[in-house]
Amino acid sequence: MNIFYREDFFMRNFKDVIGQKQIIEHFQNAIQADKISHAYILNGEEGSGKKMLADIFSAVLQCEEKGIEPCGKCFSCRQAEGRNQPDIIWVTHEKPNSIGVEDVRGQVIGDIQIKPYKSSYKIYIIDEAEKLTLQAQNALLKTIEEPPIYGLILFLTTNSQAFLPTILSRCVTLNLKPVSGAEIRKYLMEMVKIPDYKADLCVAFAQGNLGKAIKLANSEHFDEVKRHALSMLRRIGEMELSELLTNLKEINEFKIDIEDYLDLMLVWFRDVLLFKVTNDVNVLVLKEELSNITKQAVRSSYEGLEEIITAIGKVKVRLKANVTFELAIELMLLTIKENL
Repeated sequence: MNIFYREDFFMRNFKDVIGQKQIIEHFQNAIQADKISHAYILNGEEGSGKKMLADIFSAVLQCEEKGIEPCGKCFSCRQAEGRNQPDIIWVTHEKPNSIGVEDVRGQVIGDIQIKPYKSSYKIYIIDEAEKLTLQAQNALLKTIEEPPIYGLILFLTTNSQAFLPTILSRCVTLNLKPVSGAEIRKYLMEMVKIPDYKADLCVAFAQGNLGKAIKLANSEHFDEVKRHALSMLRRIGEMELSELLTNLKEINEFKIDIEDYLDLMLVWFRDVLLFKVTNDVNVLVLKEELSNITKQAVRSSYEGLEEIITAIGKVKVRLKANVTFELAIELMLLTIKENL
């Protein structure tokens, strides 16, 4: 049976984790030395494996065998695998964009004073911890400063800079690193069972994020986005402005996947630039598009391709800054048209 790497999936052992060796060593050394901190921040982008690491670390701390890996057989491990171990508490919040004072008072501050049911620790996992309000962080401060001996809080976040300095100074921050392209490629081909050319494309998109790579590998909608983007990119040099604007409207249909769409465009133009420089097909991600990439490389200048790549990068920043979608995309398409 294939094992799919999902952030909400409990992988039985640290050895099953792809990458993150430094964090695993830190956890296992702390376990062996019996020097577990009372608070950790796991900092990494969405899909990087924070939940999985939190699941395994929590399980091994509560495991009845007291090793550096969860045994997977004891009652506590079986409970942890089903996310129903009573001394491993996942903090929830009703408001989608914030974790407020009432959330942490009800689920952490008040509850942590009650001793564990039968485990060594009482572990609180706060996912999306960058959403903690300043008031909630201040409310947690005393608990972090003077926790009961059995208390442990794991903050999972995409942005550790969202925390107050007083919180940061009292936690051990562990930054998740990008996974190597070779490791992601191997995993996708062996475990997700996709061909090498598709694995290469997913690796290029994921930029070290295994969770994102697997999501792309299993996404039928991603294939649809890819077909649309490549169809436009093959012809963009010959397209009239009116046709470009029609494509703009079609791009808008993929607004939910605009990051993927823009990343596809970046991969395409980087391939064109690399092929123009090296004339080597082996450097291409989109090898199946060699004929069209060759044509575009011949008629494009180095400077023009660099302008296009810069423009795509700028539109990604503008969209995150809530610039009007249609305006940002239209400016990018015009820049591409002018430089081909």
